[in-house]
Amino acid sequence: MSRLAKKPIQVPAKVSIENAGGVLTVKGPKETLTRPVHSAVNVEVTSEGVVVTPSNNTRLARALVGTYAAHVRAMLSGVETPWKKVLVLNGVGYRVELRGDELVLTVGFSHPVTLKVPAGLSVTIAKNVITIEGADKQKVGQFAAEVRDVKRPEPYLGKGIKYEDEVIRRKQGKKAV
Repeated sequence: MSRLAKKPIQVPAKVSIENAGGVLTVKGPKETLTRPVHSAVNVEVTSEGVVVTPSNNTRLARALVGTYAAHVRAMLSGVETPWKKVLVLNGVGYRVELRGDELVLTVGFSHPVTLKVPAGLSVTIAKNVITIEGADKQKVGQFAAEVRDVKRPEPYLGKGIKYEDEVIRRKQGKKAV
């Protein structure tokens, strides 16, 4: 069992959390998040905080305890301050624009690539920098990964879409004899 899951998770003052009918609900000042709870895990809300325990002594239950404790921490943090991922476009002629709830990327293909922004996320664009924000850590990370997969950075010139803090391992290329 996870060591971090053994300690109760502190609930911030402005956030309320409840577990009813196998669904965990976290309400904050800005957003409300819900997540179904696996039957192998018990999530109890006490005065000390949120306690995540296995419901039986199987390998799956012990593995899921740490996972659900991490989910609860991410939910509690996300309803107070949104999670954020920053992507950078590198390349001549690479552009991005936001049309309503669609992200339109022009990244060297014969056609523009259109991605629909999921509900609950906000996307802002400044020049060639895309900022994705939202309360659900999993949704933010998944959408950022989908945007990056449109044109991953290549190792020779570094062109493509990369995370802000990502380091691209560059290759040398051809040598002239």
